Amino acid sequence: MVLPEDDSLYRAVADATCRAFRQAETILPPDIVAALRTAAGRESSAVARHELSNILENIALAEKLALPICQDTGVPVIFLTVPPHVPYSHRLLLAASEGVRRATRDVPLRPNVVSPLERKNYGDNTGPGMPSFHVSPGDILTVTVLPKGAGAENMSRLAMLLPTEKDQIPKFVAETMLIAGGRPCPPVVLGVGIGGTFDSCAALAKEALLLPIDTMDPFEQELCDAVNALGIGPMGLGGETTALAVKVRTAACHTASLPVAVNVQCWAARRSTIEVKW
Repeated sequence: MVLPEDDSLYRAVADATCRAFRQAETILPPDIVAALRTAAGRESSAVARHELSNILENIALAEKLALPICQDTGVPVIFLTVPPHVPYSHRLLLAASEGVRRATRDVPLRPNVVSPLERKNYGDNTGPGMPSFHVSPGDILTVTVLPKGAGAENMSRLAMLLPTEKDQIPKFVAETMLIAGGRPCPPVVLGVGIGGTFDSCAALAKEALLLPIDTMDPFEQELCDAVNALGIGPMGLGGETTALAVKVRTAACHTASLPVAVNVQCWAARRSTIEVKW
C-alpha cells in the first residue's frame, strides 16, 4: 500500500507502528526485566539461576546491539486506542499494517505469517486477518504492539466452565502450565480472562498481558503461587520461578456460563506503546 503524500495521520500511524515493533522486539519492558532479576536473586537452584543469568544477558545484548530479543519475533498483535476526533476507518488499519511491513523489513522481523491451510508465507507478516487488531476508544491515539511467539501461544487454553466451578479456576490455570511444561520458555507471564463469551474471553486473556506485572492482587497472587508450586522452573529445568506473574481481566457473562482463558507468554514478554502525533 502507498499512502498519499498529504495523508499525515495515516503516515503517522504507520511510523508509530513500526517504531513500536522496533522497541518491543529489542527492549524488554522494565517491569519484566525487574521481575527476572528478582527471580534470579531468590532462586535456590544453581541451574535455574544460570538460566535466568543467560536470559538477562540476552536481554542486555539485544538492547545494546538493537537486535531482536528472540529469533521468533512473533505475529503482530496490535491494540489501537482511537479518540473521538480521529476518524476510524479501514484505512487506519491499513496504515498500521504498512507499519508492520516496514518493521519486518527494517528491524528486521522474521516473516512468520502464513496461510493456515496451504502454509504459504506472505513474506511481510501481514495477510488475511493479520495483523490481529483490537480497537477501543480512548483519549489519545495510541498504537500498542504485542509480538506473540508461537511457542507460548500454542500452549494457551480456553474452557467453558459451569458457574458452580468457580473454585476450579486455579486448577485450570495451573493445569495449563503443567501441560505446557518447558515448551513456552518459562518463566512465563500468564494472562487470564474470566467471563464474557467464548471469543471475548480469549481477548481478555491477551489484553491482560498488557498489564504491568510489578503488582498482583490477592487472586492473581493465588494463581501465580499455584503455577510456581509446579516446580517447572526457568526453561523447564526445575526451580522456584515458573511464572513471573499472573494477570487477570474480567467481564460480565451469561448466568449459565463461566468462560476462562489462559494466554501464555514466554519470558520475552514484549510490548510497547507509542502515542501517534501528526
